[in-house]
Amino acid sequence: MKAILALILVLAAGSATTAAAKSTPTSGRLHVTKECSQYDGTVGSFCTIVSANIDAIKPGTRVVYLSAPSDGTLDADILLSSPDGSEANGHVVLDLAKAKGRVTFAGGTGALAGFEASAKVSVDSSGAWHWDGSYSFD
Repeated sequence: MKAILALILVLAAGSATTAAAKSTPTSGRLHVTKECSQYDGTVGSFCTIVSANIDAIKPGTRVVYLSAPSDGTLDADILLSSPDGSEANGHVVLDLAKAKGRVTFAGGTGALAGFEASAKVSVDSSGAWHWDGSYSFD
């Protein structure tokens, strides 16, 4: 009887692990919205994530800019810094006059460990910024 109960517990734990893994895809489409009221163009200023379609990027996560714009272009390393301490390293190239560009990420820590992404950057008529592209976790 104990052996049967132990087998049931092992099978149940395996099912729970499988279900958890399936609920967090390792790759897919990336959709992020951020607001930039705290961004002033100086090194260390930031935008704040308002929404994202993946659990690893929580609302309140900051996008910290490690370089200032120059000659109408923002070509900067960035740090995605989550309230839970997770971080991801990225880079953005943005044409400020057209308000369009590209953001990429390669690597991170915590919930963002192994995070890779490539997305178009755009702004809508309300002033909200968007990243739309693809992501994966190694």
